Amino acid sequence: MIELLLSRPVIVALAVLGALLSTVASFAQVRKAVSDKSARVLNLAGYASMAVSILLFIVAGLLS
Repeated sequence: MIELLLSRPVIVALAVLGALLSTVASFAQVRKAVSDKSARVLNLAGYASMAVSILLFIVAGLLS
């Protein structure tokens, strides 16, 4: 299980997911498609996904 989490595709997918969530949140907020609170939650989810990706990248590097 840990090998799967530390694999390159998973790490990259989490980073891309985080970037997409943050981008969508910004565009949706500017266009008033979602409330400020919803945009903030999306943005926080995006940053959390990117943070997990960075943490997994560091752990994978330390274990190799």
